[in-house]
This record gives sequence, structure tokens and C-alpha cells, in this order.
Amino acid sequence: MSRVLVVGAGVVGLSSAVRLLEAGHRVDVVARDLPLETTSSVAAALWYPYLAFPRTRVVEWAATTYAALEVLASTEPASGVVLREGTEVLRERTPDPWWAEAGPSIARQTALPPGFVDGWTFRSPVVEMPVYLRWLVGQVEALGGTITRMNLSGLPTSADVVVNCSGIGSRLLAGDRSVVPVQGQVVVVEQFGLDRWWLAGSDDGRSPTYVVPRGTEVVVGGTDVEGEWSRTPSPATAAAILERASVLVPELRHARVLRHKVGLRPLRPAVRLERVSDVVHCYGHGGAGVTMSWGCADEVTRLVGGAPARTTSRSGVSDDGRLRG
Repeated sequence: MSRVLVVGAGVVGLSSAVRLLEAGHRVDVVARDLPLETTSSVAAALWYPYLAFPRTRVVEWAATTYAALEVLASTEPASGVVLREGTEVLRERTPDPWWAEAGPSIARQTALPPGFVDGWTFRSPVVEMPVYLRWLVGQVEALGGTITRMNLSGLPTSADVVVNCSGIGSRLLAGDRSVVPVQGQVVVVEQFGLDRWWLAGSDDGRSPTYVVPRGTEVVVGGTDVEGEWSRTPSPATAAAILERASVLVPELRHARVLRHKVGLRPLRPAVRLERVSDVVHCYGHGGAGVTMSWGCADEVTRLVGGAPARTTSRSGVSDDGRLRG
């Protein structure tokens, strides 16, 4: 099997490393930012295809990932993945979403917050990212891989295959100026007993608004400012986020704020997932890195040259989302 260097330690890079290790490759992950420093660590991480193209491929990758996360939620409590029911609300009557075939069963919702006229409820994986990223690191290391901080001015050449999962870093490492940042700011508040998520979509030109509960906290967002590179939270933006989100969940008006975070989503006209000589590129996932992670990791593994292993392994999930063993 090949020696593979994965560049990037976000959710896509780590998921790809796990799949490659399961396929028998020797894998080392190198990255400027370690997992808890990446944009992935900021994500509210509700499974939901957002800001990612083309839609046909997004649906395929998202469906595989939904199945894999569903299994993790039921078999790997240490992963931080849970299934939660929630509701997306809309300001106009809307057909079923384009991604509906990717996994969840959708039921129309009639009890809606003020200002909304349509919506649907479905069960979706919610991933507590700090916990999940640590779990993925544990999988990489248990399977014999390594993760090393490394500043790179270009893609490495000291491996049989390099897998480029550097996200927004691909502007430099792949010379791809079509990748642009989309700034997303969130407010993390103390858990106040919320057990379901809420989402107000952005199809009407507004920034997305979401309230996503975790075990001890709730992630409230958000923004989608294309071309903005700043990672510094704005107090005025945070106040606006909480005001919008309080329409969905009024209890937020009294919730204690724990912290503010900003991440830069790597947007591209289409996800780049292809092999060019000895480099497999996998970047441009926009706001759906978690949502497409296992589907893209499976395709990365096929492009490197080994089908994902279907024998029992620590990750417990096969490439089609079924429990191994």
C-alpha cells in the first residue's frame, strides 16, 4: 500500500485519514492548524447541506455521511454524535428541499414562530465538534497514523500520494483563487434545557439563523460574509445573531454567553475532488464539511487506489454507512 500524506487536520482531512488507514495505507497528517484550531472546530455541525456544489454530488456525499453518522450516534457515544429532531422554518411556501433524498424523513410543520409560513421537521445528526475532532484524532492514532503541525509553502512531495484537504489554504497550496472565505460567526451559550435544533434558512437573502443544542452548551449562529478574512468576533454581530435567534427560541434572551467564535468556510464554485498525478485534491466544501465528510473520504480512498476496508475496525463504520462486524 502507499505512503500517503494528508494535508489539513479539519474534519475532511481526519475522516480521509481514517478511511485511508482502514484501507491499509501508511498515513501521516500534516497541517498548520491542529484539529481544535481549524474552522471545523467552530462549526455548529448540524448535518445539513449548505453552501456546497454541485448539488448532485453533494447529495451523494451527504447521504453516505448521514448513514455513517447515524451509526456512530448509536454505537460510539464517545464520538460526540447524537441524533436530534429539529425544525427548519421558511418565510415563503417552499417545495421539499433539494437534498431531501440524502437521508432524513421530512414532515411538514404547521406550528411556526412569528414571521414564518412554512417549515419541516426532521431528525439529523448533530456533532459536538471538539469531542468529535478528538475522537477522530484517536481513530487516526489507533490505526497507526500520525498528526503533525507543519507550516507549508506548497504541497509536500515526499510521499507516494498527497491528499490536499487544506480548505481555504488551497488558495496558496493549490494555487486556486476560486476558493474564497465565507466568514461565519457563532455565539456559544450555556445549555438551558434545549433538546431540539432550529434553523431559519437563508434562501431569502438573509444570513442563516440556527440554534443547535449540545450536552452542556448551545451554539447560536450565524453569518455568511463572503470574502471576509477576519477571525475576530464582532460584538454588534453577536447581538444581532442572538436577537434573530431569539425569535426561534425565546429562552435565548436570558441565556448566559460562554464565548464567541469565528470560522472561515472554504467556498468554491464546486467541490474539488479529483486526482491529478500523485495529488488527490479534496477541498471547497463551503458550509458542509461535516455533512459531506465520510462520503468525500470514501471517494478520496478510491482515488488513492484502495477501496475502504470492510473488516472490523475502531471506527466501526463501513464506506456505505453500515456497522462493521
